[in-house]
Amino acid sequence: MNETPLISIVIPHHNGKDILFRCLTSILENGYPRTEIILVDNASTDGSVEAAVEAFSGLKVVRAGRNRGYAGGCNYGALFARGDFLLFFNNDAVLAPGALRFLLQAMQEDETIAAVQPKICSLADPHQFDYAGAAGGMMDCFGFPFARGRIFDTLEQDRGQYDQPCDIFWASGACCLVRRDVWEALGGFDERFFAHMEEIDLNWRMHLAGYRVTFEPKAVAYHEAGTTLHSDSPHKLFLNHRNNWLMLLKNYSVRSLLWIAPVRLFMEFMAVGYALLQRRWAHAISILRALAALPAFGPHILRWRRTVHRLRRVSDRQVMQHMFRGSIVVQYFISGRKTYENLSHA
Repeated sequence: MNETPLISIVIPHHNGKDILFRCLTSILENGYPRTEIILVDNASTDGSVEAAVEAFSGLKVVRAGRNRGYAGGCNYGALFARGDFLLFFNNDAVLAPGALRFLLQAMQEDETIAAVQPKICSLADPHQFDYAGAAGGMMDCFGFPFARGRIFDTLEQDRGQYDQPCDIFWASGACCLVRRDVWEALGGFDERFFAHMEEIDLNWRMHLAGYRVTFEPKAVAYHEAGTTLHSDSPHKLFLNHRNNWLMLLKNYSVRSLLWIAPVRLFMEFMAVGYALLQRRWAHAISILRALAALPAFGPHILRWRRTVHRLRRVSDRQVMQHMFRGSIVVQYFISGRKTYENLSHA
């Protein structure tokens, strides 16, 4: 019996030869001896997939037939995986040497760990945290996600301030190692999200099922933010707000939703008003579009909730122990606390 587990690395890809070659090279140079690379071709049109097949031997390419987005691409690629561990990896990210081994070691220490994230820094400035995950994803009870090292648009320099392993609420889809049996039991990513928030939704389901999600600082990845959708993209903002609501409606108990949903709705309209005051018309319209899109999902929400809560093992109160206590919106915009270290955790 081979004592070195096979790690199946799933990379959804839609165009971009240079970023893809950079990504694949970092995996091959990582030093871990047993990997399989599954490249999901999300209907690329620039010849990058064919070029990668020619340049990198052993690459397993699966054709999605259309652009399934991040969620659908990952789910499709995982169907072809043989390993007990799945690494979901963005094509615009690279791994630092040894990252795969460190991630696996962290997961092997405790069978209740379902997902683990590395430290994610900016590819453009390796001493700065990256927007997508930084030093581990967090979320407040109203559903606003942020990360240790990145709150809203404030990015911190990496000074070693988060160099201790810890539990987090969500592991970034840019780079995270997932236990395959848990992944399959929970149904993978929700493809209705298409892109954005799908990893937080999955990690929330992991918490509900009684598993842990952790951060491993010895493992490092670098990410080039904004290669898929720029942070100011109206469509990205629409997806973030719409999917965030879907996530809340799916995963919270009815009792929790009765007090959380009204507060969150009030915050949404406050955000719209703030955008209008700044004359950010597209920003305001994107939030309103997201809210207007929700009624179409109404007939399906109960069915989705039944699927999620059938696997629930812990209460909302227990899950909230992994969330940020209080409102990150209030602390950031009103109290002026811009870094995770300065937040009030009372």
